[in-house]
Amino acid sequence: MTEETVRSVPAFELGRYLGLWFEIGRLPLRFEDDAARDVTAEYSIDDDGSVRVDNRCIDEDGKPTQAIGRAVPDGEHPGRLRVSFLPEALRWLPFTQADYWVLRVDDGYEHALVGTPDHKHLWLLARSPEISDAVEQSFLATAREQGFELEKWIRPSQSGTVASVA
Repeated sequence: MTEETVRSVPAFELGRYLGLWFEIGRLPLRFEDDAARDVTAEYSIDDDGSVRVDNRCIDEDGKPTQAIGRAVPDGEHPGRLRVSFLPEALRWLPFTQADYWVLRVDDGYEHALVGTPDHKHLWLLARSPEISDAVEQSFLATAREQGFELEKWIRPSQSGTVASVA
C-alpha cells in the first residue's frame, strides 16, 4: 500500500475535537506498553494557538504514565496535525514531528479514527470508554479500506478513569 491510500477527513472542526478521548484500540507502538490500560488522550488549545496533547495510561507495571505533546494543525489540510512529544527545547529540530491524521470522525465527534500516512500507527478513539461492536467494526472497516493491517490490533482495558499523575 502507498501513502496515497490514507486519506484525512475533508472537513474537520478542531474545536469539536478538543477534550478527552478514550483509546478503544491501537496498533502496537514502540513507546507504549502493549499491556497499558486506561489509555486516554486529552486535547486543549495552548496560549500560542497550538494544541496541547496530554496522553495518559497505566503501564504494564501498574504505574500511571503521562506524555505531554504539542500539535500544530496543517492549515492546508483539515484533520491533519503535526505532533511532537519531544521536550519543548528540542521541538525546533527538523523531523521531530509526526503526522497525525484524522481519517474518520462521526457527526457528533463521539468516535474518531486517527492514523499516519505510512500505515504504521492507528488509533480508534471515543468519548466514552466503551463503544458498540457495530461502531468499532465500522471504523475498523474504514481503516482496512485505507490499507491498514489490523492483525496486531490491541484493545486496552478501559475502566473509564483517567490515570492520575502527580
